[in-house]
Amino acid sequence: MSEPEDLNFVMRARRDKLAALQEIGVEPFAYSYERTHYTTAAEGLLGEAEEGPQVRMAGRLVALRGHGKTVFAHLADQLGRVQLYFRRDELGDEVFALVDLLDIGDHVGVSGVLFRTRTGEVTVRVQEVTLLSKSLRPLPFGKEEVVDGRRVRHSGFADPEQRSRQRYADLAVHPEVRTLFAARSAMISATRRFLDSLNYLEVETPILQPLYGGAAARPFVTHHHALDMTLYLRIADELYLKRLIVGGMERVYEIGHDFRNEGIDRTHNPEFTMLEFYEAYADYESMMGIVERLILNAADTVREALAGISELVARIPQLPATFARIRWVDAVNSAAGVDIMSQDDASLRNLVRKLGVEGTAAMSRPKLLDELFQELVESTIVEPTFVLDYPRELSPLAKPRRGDPRLTERFELFANGQELANAFSELNDPIDQRARFEDQARLRDAGDEEASGVDEDYLRAMEYGMPPTGGVGIGMDRLFMYLTSTPHIRDVILFPTMRPEG
Repeated sequence: MSEPEDLNFVMRARRDKLAALQEIGVEPFAYSYERTHYTTAAEGLLGEAEEGPQVRMAGRLVALRGHGKTVFAHLADQLGRVQLYFRRDELGDEVFALVDLLDIGDHVGVSGVLFRTRTGEVTVRVQEVTLLSKSLRPLPFGKEEVVDGRRVRHSGFADPEQRSRQRYADLAVHPEVRTLFAARSAMISATRRFLDSLNYLEVETPILQPLYGGAAARPFVTHHHALDMTLYLRIADELYLKRLIVGGMERVYEIGHDFRNEGIDRTHNPEFTMLEFYEAYADYESMMGIVERLILNAADTVREALAGISELVARIPQLPATFARIRWVDAVNSAAGVDIMSQDDASLRNLVRKLGVEGTAAMSRPKLLDELFQELVESTIVEPTFVLDYPRELSPLAKPRRGDPRLTERFELFANGQELANAFSELNDPIDQRARFEDQARLRDAGDEEASGVDEDYLRAMEYGMPPTGGVGIGMDRLFMYLTSTPHIRDVILFPTMRPEG
């Protein structure tokens, strides 16, 4: 068996132990282990007794200290940790030789009885030990100490970039990170239950699409060899979900990954989790109430999931029962000091340039309007706020605002300077929709890489008749960021997209 040539002293020592284990007939990488209890059951099983029942537990060794003929260790599983006590006299020389070859990071299975040490810690007096997986690379566990009766851990793995790159190591040495991601999973499950309770049907739509649409974004492009055709990774689920509305599926939702070929920053990752849901015979006013209730439900779920970690619970914002509302035009006009809707493209470009935004010469009118909003309004919103009635140029899939066709019936929800949700009274006029698609196609031909083209199949679906519809998109990564006051999107995605090492 060949080995890497650049092994350091510690990794070489672990491979030496691996060889020693194999020499005494120990299989270092087991197939399975039947356990009877998780570590968190130990306290309850022992109760007030001095000695408790027999248990079989499995997990990773996260602490290990020897004292001649005895060894103390801590075993961690996904729920918690428990102390182990190994005695040579009880295990015998042959088994204790195996214990001598264990390292922090090894996975082991243990069988024994529970007891309480003189310091009061519930412990397994190990009678049998099975090596389940030998760790050949040391995990960056930090030092631990007890301060005022509480265990305090000083991380040995603090670099945020490396923690994102090696999420497996981050999860292994930081139990609170495992809890955080478990809370994210709980939030998504609760969102499904919430929508299911409103008689929405969960569906799946194509990720590989012959024409991207439903948002303003540059797509990832691929090629299908058998059909010899260009395909795009979806930038949104919207157009396929609305095809289902046409087909008579009156309430539908999808939680899945979307892909946008864009830069990476604090709130953007090229691959992200999006919830979209659509309801026939509803409008954007109807959807605002659902969004409020959905997010309040998500916050309660996250609070419950993090209940055991007080410092994480403290970061969850206290949300009002109803969110504030402002209008897009009023907010931008007030911040800019001019009537934005009456400005020509040159004036808009000059305003955006004065805000320090680069590359304005190549920006389309929709992009200029969006930049103005981002710089003047979006970045200032702290409390959850619905921003209503966007300009028509920014909303190619929304119905015109009743009473003002320059605007659309659209809202976005913002909090802490970032977008959490986007919703429309969906455009259901196929003639108007074609005109807007053609506007988008002209922008794309003029160099706007985020503009879409004309989707003839979607127009055909609309021509069969699409009922009035309300639709919402919520970025689940950003929602979880907001609910946990997490500053960077990479910290709420298990495996974020990152530049290659080196």
